[in-house]
Amino acid sequence: MTTDRRQPRALLYSIAAGIGGAGLDQVAAESLLAAERGGFLARAIAFANHQSAIPSARIELLDRHPARLLSFLPREYYIGAKKHALDRRTARRLASGRPRCDLLHTWSGDCIESLRAANRLGIPSVLEIPTWHRNKGKIKKDKTWSEIQRDAAPFPRSVLNRLLVTRQQIMEEYARATLLLVLSEKARETFLVAGIPEEKLFLTSRGVDVEKFTPAPAPPEKFRAIFVGSLSRRKGVHHLLAVWKQLNLADAELVLVGQPTREIAPLLADAPRGVIVRGFVRDVAAELRQASVHILPSECEGSAKATYEAAACGLPQITTREAGDVVRDGENGLLIPPNDPDALATAIKRLHLDRDLAARLGAAGRERVAAQFTWDHFRERLLDAYDRALRMKG
Repeated sequence: MTTDRRQPRALLYSIAAGIGGAGLDQVAAESLLAAERGGFLARAIAFANHQSAIPSARIELLDRHPARLLSFLPREYYIGAKKHALDRRTARRLASGRPRCDLLHTWSGDCIESLRAANRLGIPSVLEIPTWHRNKGKIKKDKTWSEIQRDAAPFPRSVLNRLLVTRQQIMEEYARATLLLVLSEKARETFLVAGIPEEKLFLTSRGVDVEKFTPAPAPPEKFRAIFVGSLSRRKGVHHLLAVWKQLNLADAELVLVGQPTREIAPLLADAPRGVIVRGFVRDVAAELRQASVHILPSECEGSAKATYEAAACGLPQITTREAGDVVRDGENGLLIPPNDPDALATAIKRLHLDRDLAARLGAAGRERVAAQFTWDHFRERLLDAYDRALRMKG
């Protein structure tokens, strides 16, 4: 633990989601717990609250904001409307000085007006990036042809388009924030390619509850592979289904935990033998404990939550560098290139045939998360990030 770490006197935290629950909502709750325990949480602004560790008096909810009435719109417009509503509220809080804050922690896409206000007031800011740089490691023009067309759309489309969170907004957020939280080496590389100064990037990670996610007493007799996450092409599910069909392993199952996207649903209708679609499940830990290996052949993630949870459950993993930094090749799993069905097939066959190797990788995965990736570790890294942002402002 850092003993000479600076911490804010009063933190303002905003997120266009909830506090407590799963996914980003859990990240928000764990972040706020660090501030509450440190005695410097001034206020959190969010759309819902599903926890009790943070006093409700410190949480400002937008659960009845008029933006909620736009839920009938297509998802990108509705989400954009919520983000802009949160942003305006946060900017007003900063400008009013109620509460008077000396650090802003907010999220990419949620905060252009908030960051402008923070800049005017000289308040340092920490911007959390849940995935890669918006350009995904590519060099792009300031405006692409499709973005020019978007901005030139006639009424009434022009009104709807103002609800969107644009790439240009996010580029300005990157520029205005004091410190950017990035979740993996791969994500960090995409910011460096885009010209973001290295000193502005803070490499961090998520966490996992190692008391909830625990190994099974013994691996299952049947070889059971599991995928956890949205069933989408971005996560490589189409490759996984094709490879599973090609391998046609004896006495084996592939369990898919997550909601199918429209692009994957037709493939599931003709799924190969041994594929079980669980859909959404509440007890992910129970599903992981019944598996032999976790497979996530994703092509783009920030730092996939499923890799932390599978490791905590003692599972060997087959995944990609693009999914985050939890898995190290040959140490606690096998890393393969994204969009490479041959490499995926080879890795699956290797762990199917060598159960001793699978057991060693799984045990090492559990050891690694317990030593580096609990929520306590997450909060310590976050406090280090706050220290860095405050020092950067002088």
